Formats: sequence, structure tokens, C-alpha cells
Amino acid sequence: MAGPFKLSPLPYDENALEPVISAKTIGFHYNKHHKTYVETLNKLVDGTRFADMKLEDVVRATSGKDAEKEKKIFNNAGQVWNHDFYWRSLSPKAGKPSGKLKAAIERDFGGTDALVEKLAEAGKEQFGSGWAWLVSQHGKLSIDKTSNAIDPMAKGVNCLLTVDVWEHAYYLDYQNERPKYLQAVLVKLLNWDFAAENLEKEDHPIRAAA
Repeated sequence: MAGPFKLSPLPYDENALEPVISAKTIGFHYNKHHKTYVETLNKLVDGTRFADMKLEDVVRATSGKDAEKEKKIFNNAGQVWNHDFYWRSLSPKAGKPSGKLKAAIERDFGGTDALVEKLAEAGKEQFGSGWAWLVSQHGKLSIDKTSNAIDPMAKGVNCLLTVDVWEHAYYLDYQNERPKYLQAVLVKLLNWDFAAENLEKEDHPIRAAA
């Protein structure tokens, strides 16, 4: 995905995650918030070296920079990447981890229930807007949480799944009850096949840009 950047299509219909996440929430979240990040990013990178980069490279190249223009580019590029990843982290078809992923979960967390509990805790503890992540480094799984547009990918960490804990991800359905949203999403909607695909990338891990 190289610039000018485009709004990636949802991997399912807007009503596919109901009743956990309503079509109304998806409509606002995807067609308003996510779309605006893409449109703003394209305006910011117009005429710059970032316009010809892949999205991941824009995120890495602007992460942690002090210049105001690069901060704005990072905030929007990070949010585009995070949202693309979030939609794929969810699936209307509930499943269970298997194979290499299941073995890694049992080794590093003691089981799927314990992993979900820790991921929910990270989402609840993230103060303000942000994200809760399941990540892997050198094959070892762990939980991370980040604020605003920050993601572990920018630091070379392999991301397996994420859950959005910005209020626009859940407020229409759950109001201020973030824990209730997290519990429903983590138990019923996590895309374990997507996580397994990302775990396989450890054979060729993503490296952070210098």
C-alpha cells in the first residue's frame, strides 16, 4: 500500500460483528474516523518524500520525531495502520487458537483464557485513548499497550492482534463501559487465524527503520 494512501476495504460487512459491535459503530468508526485519517495523511504527505513510501515505512520513519509536520504525519499514518490491523484482528467467525500459536499461548500465558484476561487488563489500564496488543518477539508472546497512534510495529515488534480502546470504538454501544466492550470483543471476535499468520512472520521479522 503506497501513497497516495487509500482506505482499505473492511474484511466483512458493517453488520457482521453484531451484536458485539453494531453496524452503527462500524459505520462511524470506519467511514468517519478511519477515512479521515487516510484523507488527512494524504494531504500531509503531498509533495514530500513520504508520498512514495509504503504505509509501514512512513510510520517507522516519523515515529518519535520532534518536527511538528512529522508528528502530524505519524499520528495519521499510525492511526491508518492501526485501524487496518484492528479490522483484521476481528472476525465474525469465532474460533480458537491452534497449532504453533496455541502452543505458544500455552507456553507463555498458560492458556487462552489467561491471555484474554491479560489483554483485557491492558485495555482497561490504558489511560485515555490507545490500543492493547498481543505481540511476539523471537517467538515469545507478550502483551503491550500504547497510547494514541503509537504501535509496537514502529519499534520492530511483530504484532499479532490489537484491540482499539479509543472511545469511538465502543461508546455508541457500551458508553463508558470499556471493560464490558473488551470482554465481549476478546471472547467472541478475536481472529486467531490472523494472529497465527502474523506469528509465522517471526521467520522474517520486521525491523525498525534507523
